[in-house]
Formats: sequence, C-alpha cells, structure tokens
Amino acid sequence: QVQLVESGGGLVQAGGSLRLSCTASGSTFSINTIMGWYRQAPGKEREWVATIRSGGSTTYTDSVAGRFTISRDNSKNTVYLQMDSLKPEDTAVYYCRVLSGRYAGSWGQGTQVTVSS
Repeated sequence: QVQLVESGGGLVQAGGSLRLSCTASGSTFSINTIMGWYRQAPGKEREWVATIRSGGSTTYTDSVAGRFTISRDNSKNTVYLQMDSLKPEDTAVYYCRVLSGRYAGSWGQGTQVTVSS
C-alpha cells in the first residue's frame, strides 16, 4: 500500500508562487516512477496538470506550461510542483497521483490552492 501526502497549498495573490510537495510512504514504493499532478476547481471535473516520468522527462497541460515545473527528489520520496505567475483560474484542490506500476491510480488527499485577484 502507498500513502501520498500533499502539502504546500495556501492563499496567494495573483502573480505569486507556491511550491507543492507530494511525499510518498509505503514499505516498497519508490517515487521514481511516472507521477502526476492533477487539480479540481469548484464545480469542475478533476483535470491533469503535469507528469514526470522515470527518466525525468516532463509534460504539462497548455494552461500551465511555462509557469509550473514538476520535479522529483528520490532521496526524499517526494514530487514537487513549483507554481509561478499564479492566476485566479489556478485556484483548485491539487492532487498527486501514481501513474504507473503496482500502485497506479493511487491519489493523495489534496491540498487547497487559492489565488486572489
């Protein structure tokens, strides 16, 4: 079993930055797999934001490309999402997810990000 715990959310003004963390725990789970960040805004469906693959390659949804950066620290079993130039439309609950391997489909509990205009 794997447990994912997101943190780092909060209230920030438009144009500001936040760094989200997703720390994984579990006796055999390594963060060095395909991991993703998703978000869900009020009244909307959950949407994919970014992916990082085992080799380190990354992809982003168009609305965040150039502003967000996904990264990983294997020694801390943690995936990050650096969010810069935040906009009010980035307001959402942000979740990390395991996208491959034995624990594919596992979600964290989410962390709230609120961007004020």
